[in-house]
Amino acid sequence: MIAIACDHAAIALKNQIIAHLKGRGEALTDCGGFSDKSVDYPDFALKAALLVAKGECTRGILICGTGIGMSIAANKVRGIRCAHCTDEISAAMARQHNNANMIALGARITAHDTALRMVDIFLNTPFSDEPRHAKRVRKIMDIEENRG
Repeated sequence: MIAIACDHAAIALKNQIIAHLKGRGEALTDCGGFSDKSVDYPDFALKAALLVAKGECTRGILICGTGIGMSIAANKVRGIRCAHCTDEISAAMARQHNNANMIALGARITAHDTALRMVDIFLNTPFSDEPRHAKRVRKIMDIEENRG
């Protein structure tokens, strides 16, 4: 199950991603937004991030104007590693090296066809089995567990 959420700036791209993922046979949970009326992106980032953090969804896709705000908000949730990606290489590395469980995209800065390819790459790329990457992700999780 994949959680997906957006703000008002990204409705069109979210709908394209949903149609694309349904075409792939993916199960989705749409956490909103649902119109182009101005909303606060942290509310929607939180809904999706909590589903991923609780294990109700295995991955999450967040979309706002740039992807920056959504990624910042999602990364405040314990257990989330949300990567703000702007190209196909960063989408692959987010999974392969960082074991990211969420991706944040910018509807105003990323061509829609590129965004669809990035989503596919993010969902299809496994985490590397190289111990160095696991060690680094563990260090990230240790920071989260030990922060004040």
